[in-house]
Amino acid sequence: MHELEPELITVVEGPTPEFRPSPYLWFQSVYEGPEDADIMLCELRTLNGQSILDRCVDAWRENRPVRLDFPDYLRMRQQLDVVAMRLQNLEEGPMLMLWVRQLFDQLEEEEFDEGEDDLGY
Repeated sequence: MHELEPELITVVEGPTPEFRPSPYLWFQSVYEGPEDADIMLCELRTLNGQSILDRCVDAWRENRPVRLDFPDYLRMRQQLDVVAMRLQNLEEGPMLMLWVRQLFDQLEEEEFDEGEDDLGY
């Protein structure tokens, strides 16, 4: 079966996004699947948040996946599935809150890489 073209939210500039466990535990049960994964929260500042939100809602209506495309710590491109999003308008400007599905093996690699830095390697 042919996979539909995903809608991408692309991080072009700036540091690697910071992912932290979602404070909403029910996300985990809603997005359970055949692969062990966790739902992580990522917040991104944006200038065109409403446009991104509209594109993603349209993609979900068309049953297309939405993915966050970003550079990792080695500046290699990575993609994670976006399972939910919310736009907040703050004094500093619009901010996208993205809930992404991150496989456990990806989490373990990141924790291992961060641990190496702590040891001075």
